[in-house]
Amino acid sequence: MEITIISAQGLKNTTTWPWWFRPFATVSTVSTASTTDVHTTNVDETIRNTNNNNNYNATWGDKFHLSIDASLFLHGHLCIYIQIYSKNFLKGRSELGWCMIPAADVFNGLLPAGFLRQFSYRLRNKDGSRGNGVVNVAVKLDASLVLGMHPQRSPMYLPEVSEYSPVLVIPVTASSTNML
Repeated sequence: MEITIISAQGLKNTTTWPWWFRPFATVSTVSTASTTDVHTTNVDETIRNTNNNNNYNATWGDKFHLSIDASLFLHGHLCIYIQIYSKNFLKGRSELGWCMIPAADVFNGLLPAGFLRQFSYRLRNKDGSRGNGVVNVAVKLDASLVLGMHPQRSPMYLPEVSEYSPVLVIPVTASSTNML
């Protein structure tokens, strides 16, 4: 599986000096059994202040290939864990927020291998309460992962998609008067 940490918006700078605010992200997979290797983005040195409230945007675009067990992913025992930090000169690093992407959000059995899906998640504070900021990620499933989840399918039914594919979602509500 390929994951791209695209950007974060509305990050709160807790330091007094904006030049000390140097955000970066870590990504790992967490299962009921263990945690995998942790991958780290580069530090964004070109952060932008969105207003005068110490809210900043960061851009990375770093891609990582995660090795995951399809059976754990299929049964929902796996999630992607993202943490956003600020690299500080005096204190090392300080956590700005985190989010967990459940397997159900990433996997959709109707999507072909290679389909790129974009997600945005609100960051959480250390205690799990609502934090400041949103992280934007893109996830692409490999054909081997999709086949591992659906071994009865043949590769010819899993076309590769190389470009972003637009998706139109129309919410549908049913009332008891409209149902047959």
